Amino acid sequence: MSNFSSIGFAVQTEEDFKELVQFCFDNGQKIQSSDGTYLIYTDSSGAELYGQLNLQNEVIGMNPHFKGKSKRKVCLTETYLRPESELDGSFHCWADPQKENDPESGACPFVFDVPNYKTLGQINYPTDFEIQLSAFAQEIDVYDSEEAFSDKQNPIVDNEKELKFASQSFVPSGLFSEKEHTLPQATGFFAGIIREWKILTNENTKEDFYWLLVDTLGGEVDIVYDPKLASNKPKIGGVAQGIFWLSGKLINPPFQDDIVSEKKSFWKKIFG
Repeated sequence: MSNFSSIGFAVQTEEDFKELVQFCFDNGQKIQSSDGTYLIYTDSSGAELYGQLNLQNEVIGMNPHFKGKSKRKVCLTETYLRPESELDGSFHCWADPQKENDPESGACPFVFDVPNYKTLGQINYPTDFEIQLSAFAQEIDVYDSEEAFSDKQNPIVDNEKELKFASQSFVPSGLFSEKEHTLPQATGFFAGIIREWKILTNENTKEDFYWLLVDTLGGEVDIVYDPKLASNKPKIGGVAQGIFWLSGKLINPPFQDDIVSEKKSFWKKIFG
């Protein structure tokens, strides 16, 4: 399963991906930046696709996002440009800073990818922003209650003491790498209390997926995942824990001055 399946887009083969790219480019909103063009598709479920064209009008990638309702404060400290695409980018930040523009007053650091990164204007670090953060599950378990979560954890043994994760905990696993000179990844291992949940249906594919609004260390996050990842249904007040890819968008961001938006009504065949 891919991150696309977490929002109802089943992508299992290269041909599936090409068809999804064509759908995005046929139906997306065109947003131009100084480094290329995004084509953004959003359906009624909140599922989003961000297609990418370089300055030569060539397809260079596509990323999913989920337009959720989470809202949290972070202090941005650094940016990372991804080698996979000139339109990919990420932010390093600290969650829930207690002092203005003071990252280390926050709860914990983490990295999140930004689907519309190259549309953003100048940002001076460190600086506080509110973001909407979506977590695409790679692995997930859901528990009926905090007590059930505590009882069923597999403890980690360290110096003969059993360690258990809190029901609101966050480990920025993407910051840890055994390889030198490796960019931090937008991944996290976390647990949080389920405040809301729904089964949503992708408007285009008619495939269902789960959405959870979860309260974890540092603030809210929207979790999305393929129903095949977990057999039991979530419950309000229960706990979700797993490994997630993190995709976030700034709320009220600065934009580049030269951005142009228009409805894309056609797509020049690129795959030949």
